[in-house]
Amino acid sequence: MYIYNVTTNIEETAHDSWLQWMKETHIPQVLSTGKFLSAKFTKVLVEEDMGGYTYSVQYTVPDKATLDRYYEEDAPALMESIQKKFAGQLVSFKTELEVVDEYFVQRATATHFLFTYGTLQEREVQLGVFARPLNGFEDELPSYIISDQKIADLYPTLQHTGKAEDSIKGQVYTLSHQELQKADVYEGEAYERIEIQLASGKKAWAYIAKF
Repeated sequence: MYIYNVTTNIEETAHDSWLQWMKETHIPQVLSTGKFLSAKFTKVLVEEDMGGYTYSVQYTVPDKATLDRYYEEDAPALMESIQKKFAGQLVSFKTELEVVDEYFVQRATATHFLFTYGTLQEREVQLGVFARPLNGFEDELPSYIISDQKIADLYPTLQHTGKAEDSIKGQVYTLSHQELQKADVYEGEAYERIEIQLASGKKAWAYIAKF
């Protein structure tokens, strides 16, 4: 995993309008390219000799190839929009960081089981959504199959058959209430969360398409 860091010093006279534009327009535009998993917007707590205010945006990206595609396909137009709106009022520099390893504090606040059968099993997605890798266990969902229909022709969903011989193998993760809400946001409006009973007897949440 890589972090694409953009550090910007913005003049005091343009600070308020730039800050609002970053939050409401620019960062959402960068994320909408589909290249990044998440973004963190921070203020640098230092008094600059040049004056103004300094901020950093850290975008997480799965790999260098994806970041290179962003440079080629998306960055030129986004940079042009910045220069048109704030020409001469800011100075930016970019840094690429490769994540060597990550360490997390495990907190005993988890209260929900989530049955997954798709992208939430991927470590990069977990880091982007929950800011930590998930440790799960295998279980099965009886009387369901993976539907032939896909969301946006890409993403799988469940189909209830009622047949005892049908089942789906997946991973079950234990999430806090806040993490479950983050999963809701990740799955989006195309899915709804339903409560199901697994082959082990455990009750869990799962996402199914709103066809």
